[in-house]
Amino acid sequence: MRIFVTGATGFIGSAVVNELIEAGHQVVGLARSDKAAESLTAVGASVHFGALDDLDSLHKGAAEADGVIHLGFKTDFADFSDAVAADLRAVETFGAALEGSNKPFVFTTGTLVVAWSNPEPILGTEDIPVDSNVPRGAAENAAISLADRGVRSSVVRLAPTVHGPGDHGFISMLIDIAREKGFSAYVGDGYNRWPAVHRLDASRLYRLAAESASAGSRLHAVGEEGIQFCDIAGAIGRNLNLPVVSISPEEAEAHFGFLGPFTFTDNPMSNTLTRERLGWRPVHPALIPDIEQGHYFNN
Repeated sequence: MRIFVTGATGFIGSAVVNELIEAGHQVVGLARSDKAAESLTAVGASVHFGALDDLDSLHKGAAEADGVIHLGFKTDFADFSDAVAADLRAVETFGAALEGSNKPFVFTTGTLVVAWSNPEPILGTEDIPVDSNVPRGAAENAAISLADRGVRSSVVRLAPTVHGPGDHGFISMLIDIAREKGFSAYVGDGYNRWPAVHRLDASRLYRLAAESASAGSRLHAVGEEGIQFCDIAGAIGRNLNLPVVSISPEEAEAHFGFLGPFTFTDNPMSNTLTRERLGWRPVHPALIPDIEQGHYFNN
C-alpha cells in the first residue's frame, strides 16, 4: 500500500515509517520543512509538503494514498484547546477524502481519554467509548464514525508513556524535573498506575492496524497494563542517585508543572482485544527495564 503518514518524523512516527517500509509498503510522509523532508527521503519515504493546519494539503495527501496513518498533533501545550480543535478538523478532512473508499484510516488518541471519560477508576478495555467533551474525545468518536461512511477507520489509543531510546516524552520530563528539584517524586502512596508501551511495539501495531484492523475498531498500544507511579519514581531516583519522596496532590502542580494532574491519574488499560484482533504481541523491553538500561540518563 501507499500510506500517507502525518507526524512521520516524530519519535513514534519515524518508527512507524521504518516499520511500514520494512514490510514492503510505500510511505508518503507529511513534512513542513526541508529538514523533515530530508529525514524522510533518507529512509526511503516520499515527501508531501504541508502542515496540520493546511487542510487542502491533508485532503490531497489522503486522496492520493491507499490509506492514512494520522500521528501528527500540535504540541503547543500553551494552547492545547487549539491543538485539539485542529486534530478534529484533520479527522473531518481525512474523512471527506476517504469516504466510500474502504481505505484504512488509523487515528491516534491516548488511553487517558478513557480515564477522563470515567470518573471512577476502571480497567480500560478497547470497547469502552469515550466522552466527546473530554480532550480528543470528539476526534476519536469522529474517526470511529467514519466506519459508517465507507472508511476502514480504527483508533490507536497510545499509552501515556511510549518509551525507548530517543524518548523526550513523559519519562524524560520526569527525569529533568527530578534533576532540577533534587529528588524523584510521586504523589500520595504512588499506587496509581500508568500503562506503557515500547516505541517499536507501538509502531508494529500501527502497521497491523493499517493492514487489517476492522472498521470502527479501537486498539490499545499498551505493552503493560499499568506500572505503579511510585515504581517509576523509584527507578528514576536509583539511576540519578537521588532520594524518592512522596508529595501531596496539592503540591503536584507546583512540582511537576503541567504534568501535575497526570502524575496521580490511575489509568490501567487492557490490551486483550487488541491481541485477539490483530495477533499483536509486545516483545520489546518493559518500562522499568528500559529505564534501567541507562539511555535516558546519558544526555
